Amino acid sequence: MRVLAQLKYRVAGGFTALLLLFLTLLVAHFAVTERQRVRYEQVTQRVEVARDTNRAVLQYMTDAETGVRGFQTTGETAFLEPYISGRAGAFSALQRLDEDPLDDETARLLQLERRAAEDWLYGYAIPILNAGVADADRARALRGKDLFDRLRTANADVFAAVESYEQRAGAAARARSQLAALFFAGLATLVVLAGFGLALLHQRHLLVPLEHIRLTVRHLADGDLSARVVPSGPDELRAVAGTLNDLAAETERLRGAEQARAARSELRQAVSHELQESLEPSGSGLRIAELIGTTLNAASVHSRITVQAGLPVEVDWPAGAEPLDQSVVDQARSCAPGGSVRPAGLPGALVVPLSGDAGCPPGLICVVRPDLPEWPEEDRRLLIGLAREIDHAAHQERLRLRQARLINELRVLDEQKNVFVATVTHELRTPLTSILGYGEMLAEDEEHGRGLTPAQARGVAAILRNAHRLEATVSDLLLLDRSVERGGASVPVDLARLVGEVHAALEVSARAKGLDCTLATEPAWVRGDAVQLERALRSLLDNAVKFTAPGGRLDCRLDCTAERAMVTVTDTGIGIPADDVPGLFTPFHRAANAMDQAVQGNGLGLAIVRTIVSDHGGTVTARSELGRGSTFTMTLPLIPTLAAPTRSGPG
Repeated sequence: MRVLAQLKYRVAGGFTALLLLFLTLLVAHFAVTERQRVRYEQVTQRVEVARDTNRAVLQYMTDAETGVRGFQTTGETAFLEPYISGRAGAFSALQRLDEDPLDDETARLLQLERRAAEDWLYGYAIPILNAGVADADRARALRGKDLFDRLRTANADVFAAVESYEQRAGAAARARSQLAALFFAGLATLVVLAGFGLALLHQRHLLVPLEHIRLTVRHLADGDLSARVVPSGPDELRAVAGTLNDLAAETERLRGAEQARAARSELRQAVSHELQESLEPSGSGLRIAELIGTTLNAASVHSRITVQAGLPVEVDWPAGAEPLDQSVVDQARSCAPGGSVRPAGLPGALVVPLSGDAGCPPGLICVVRPDLPEWPEEDRRLLIGLAREIDHAAHQERLRLRQARLINELRVLDEQKNVFVATVTHELRTPLTSILGYGEMLAEDEEHGRGLTPAQARGVAAILRNAHRLEATVSDLLLLDRSVERGGASVPVDLARLVGEVHAALEVSARAKGLDCTLATEPAWVRGDAVQLERALRSLLDNAVKFTAPGGRLDCRLDCTAERAMVTVTDTGIGIPADDVPGLFTPFHRAANAMDQAVQGNGLGLAIVRTIVSDHGGTVTARSELGRGSTFTMTLPLIPTLAAPTRSGPG
């Protein structure tokens, strides 16, 4: 910008100087012309004055001569008045002419005219006037006429001299005017030529380079970054051209870098897409090798990677490329994953190692560019980044395969567990039925006093108690067995009444433990199996009583929304460790602190609750804080037409 400003000031200064020169020329021409006009007018005025004065001299002398002749002829003094005024006027006029003669010739002729007037006056007029009488002397008259003719001749000579002076002055004025016109015309021509020269200089040194710069900028704007300005013109324009060429070169370099960056980005995306979408490692490896080789203009690409143990994937691109030498593989293993190595014996090659794990040895990616002795840092980082993504994808695929294998093994174990539980459950029911039947018979005999000893009676009672406990466990296992159909009736159930009954049944044991129990319900009807729902509610409340220390608190609430009924059981018990909360509703799962404190249970209660609630279209959730208690929330769909807005108080 500073260079262009200097150039602008220089051009403006040149044109300003030319304009000032032209204005000076106009002013000088006007001044000279005006001076010549004034001078010519002065000369003309002097000529007119001299002409009129000389004419007046002749007129005055003529009047004087007329008066003298009249006096000479008649002797009347009345004729002397024209003589007197004419003589005075003539010599007064001659005096004025003598004071400002036009030139030397005119002055000489004026002296002759004055002597002629004096000769007439003294040689003719005065003698007649001195005589005082008429004089008819013809000779005197002829003499007077001859003297006056000489005066006329002298006056005519002066007039001719004035005319000649006027002609000379006019010719001189015209010559000076022509000379001034020629002079100023020459100066004007020089100014015009200077203007044309400046215009040509401007055209050659400014407009042509500027037009060339403009066209170059247009080519650059149209995307032709190879366009360059040929430096020409003044130093400022050469500096501008150099700067523009530097800018074009830098722009071309940046666009090339951006295109390379875009190509690398597209390569990353293509490789990432291929890694995500491909299911066949060999084909995917070949396509990725082709993408890398095409983008990086590589002569060949080699990869070695193992996704499944014992099944290495080896890719050499393009087809027919020489296999990778084992020495290159050995050199790659000496470099840690995330780095790169230039293997000896393979010019232009860059090897990036890939990690491995148990059963899958480390791999590598090798790109060969023989025409590139030194790899650019950006390409090296690109290849390392691609290798990192490929390594991550391979690692994820290994994990997926292992996870699929583990899931399959777990599924088999779960099926075996289900078969085992189902077998054990069904196998236990038959002997349990016999044990309970004969045990009850023995208990009835004891009631009728048929000879059991006290020890035998206690044994029978223990048999019945544990048999009933085992029967309940079998029933729980059957409930969790999804292969067994549960055909309970689905009827409207008064959930508020059911909650109240279960709470009342367990309130006795809770108060015996010193727990502060509260109950808050509102009318709510749900559709389902009342027996199973009662079992789920009893399990939640029983856990709250079991895991709450004496002096604690237990709250049970039944709330309703527009579509759901929520039973919330809150206690201030031992709480549940955060790591155990996600598995609470899994069969046989027990919290670590429950086992540490030897709280009795088989780990089936909450699993049964979830099963029952799920069968009724609801959900059950748990929220707990270790040492501060737990909150279980059971949500069931309402029967809207049977729900009422009233709420009962605490029980």
